[in-house]
Amino acid sequence: MMSLYESNFVRLGWLFPDATALGVPMISTAVDDLPLFLDVIEMTRYTTTLRMTYLFDDPEGQVADPDLRVRLYHDARLTEAMACTDQHRHAVLRRLDPGPGAELSRRWTRNVMLNKWLEYCSDKGHRFEPRETEQKPAAFS
Repeated sequence: MMSLYESNFVRLGWLFPDATALGVPMISTAVDDLPLFLDVIEMTRYTTTLRMTYLFDDPEGQVADPDLRVRLYHDARLTEAMACTDQHRHAVLRRLDPGPGAELSRRWTRNVMLNKWLEYCSDKGHRFEPRETEQKPAAFS
């Protein structure tokens, strides 16, 4: 599991090289992909907890999916997907849910999904550059 967390840390670094410079909500746009939203939930000396998602329009408002909470461990150079939305809108993401079972299986699935998603986002050209301020979409508050 630790090698997966290490790989997630490297891949997240492709999107923003300095996690300690994060602080305001950010949006990354890429030509062939949806805007990618990132917000810092908590920042401590050794960890940063982020929320990463796409926002989809829905008749009832915007829906965040996959709505991942990700923790970076700066000193250990690890990144773990801590939580993910319970109900995905897209069939491919719903199939990744292992259902009831061991927590280890859920952690593994979440982190493999994060690993693949980070690689996909990087391949699409997503990058986060720290800015002074950025507006938070309503569904992202």
